[in-house]
Amino acid sequence: MKIKQKGRIAQIEGGQILRDRLMSMGIYLGKEITKVGGFALRGPTSIKSGRSVIALGHGTAEKILVELHD
Repeated sequence: MKIKQKGRIAQIEGGQILRDRLMSMGIYLGKEITKVGGFALRGPTSIKSGRSVIALGHGTAEKILVELHD
């Protein structure tokens, strides 16, 4: 996903604990998100979900599969 690109969360590859943690931050299946920032290779990724901007670690962000909007 590129910066300023929008998409809808299609799948979260992780256990129930990860899904619960993301849900508490407003990140869940079907939710529309926008990538705000991030590093090319590794490091934290910032996404906007609703009116909140959230920084996720590389490992966590990698487990969120997004269906991109054109």
